[in-house]
Amino acid sequence: MFFWCTFLFLLGIAAFLDTIFNYGEIFRQINSVLFMLVSLGLLIRTTTKIKAKKMEGYIRRIENLEMQLKMSQNEKEKAKAEF
Repeated sequence: MFFWCTFLFLLGIAAFLDTIFNYGEIFRQINSVLFMLVSLGLLIRTTTKIKAKKMEGYIRRIENLEMQLKMSQNEKEKAKAEF
């Protein structure tokens, strides 16, 4: 993620220098396409990371609930064994 943010920052610097020195039309088109593709890639990566984090939370919650269920079943079996 850090690499892509650095890459976007460098593209921004290149775009700034392009406006000052007028490098030409080809550079502007390439720069805008690169901005668009890298931004799209960052958007997709961020959304997949958010979804993965939610799934990890669900998995952790299910494991906790299963552990609580086993503990309550063990307590129930102990209570039956005492009677």
